[in-house]
Amino acid sequence: MKEEVSKLAKALKQRFVAHPWHGITIGENQPNMINAFIEIIPSDTIKYEVDKDSGYIMVDRPQKFSNNMPCLYGFVPQTYCDKHVAEYCNTKTGRTEIVGDNDPLDICVLSEREVNRGNIIAECVPIGGFRMIDGGDADDKIIAVLKDDQVYGNMTSIEEVPTKVLDRVKHFFLTYKDLDGASKNVEITHVYGADEAKEVIKRSYVDYQENFGDADQLLTEALTAVLKEKV
Repeated sequence: MKEEVSKLAKALKQRFVAHPWHGITIGENQPNMINAFIEIIPSDTIKYEVDKDSGYIMVDRPQKFSNNMPCLYGFVPQTYCDKHVAEYCNTKTGRTEIVGDNDPLDICVLSEREVNRGNIIAECVPIGGFRMIDGGDADDKIIAVLKDDQVYGNMTSIEEVPTKVLDRVKHFFLTYKDLDGASKNVEITHVYGADEAKEVIKRSYVDYQENFGDADQLLTEALTAVLKEKV
C-alpha cells in the first residue's frame, strides 16, 4: 500500500505544474536559504501578482508612477502572514491591534545582474527586512540577496547593503500608492537585520502550516484513503 501511494503521488506531481504558492517548497535550508517566487522585475510597468486560486500570473494594475520596482520582487512559497507574524510585529512595535495581511510573505531580492523576466524561482539568502504596516496589517518585506550574485551574493547583513540602495527600495513602498492617497496608511517602523528576518520567515511558515497544512502529506493521506476504500 505504501509503495502504491508513493508511486501515485509522484506521478501526480510529475503530471501537473506546481502551484507557485503551495507546490514550490520554501527551501530545505530555510530560513537561512529560501526560495523566492519572482512576480515583478525592475523593468515592469505593470504590477503582476500570482492568482491565489489558479497559480497563474495576473495583472493587478498598471504602475501609477514612473518609479518602478527597484529590485526583484515576489513572495516566499509556503508562507502566510497571520497570527504568528502579527504577534511578532505587535511585540516589536509595542502595539496590540496589528493583524496579519493574509498573504504570502513578501520578499525583495537584490542582484547586480539584470533579470529580464518574472514568473521564476530564485534561491536567495535573507539578510534583513522592513517592518512595514499597511492599514493596520503586518506587511513585512524581507530583503534578500540572490545566491552567488557577484556583487550582493556574499552579503550576510543588511548593513552591508549601500544605504542608497535600501533608501530606493524603501521609497518605492512608501510612495507607490500615492495617487489615491493610500500610501498615507503605509509605514515602515523598523529596518531589521538577518535574525529578525529569519524569525519572520519561520513564523510565516508556521502560519502557513496551521492554515493550509503540508500539501504532500495531504495528498498522501487522500490517496491512502482512496486505495483503502478499494481494497
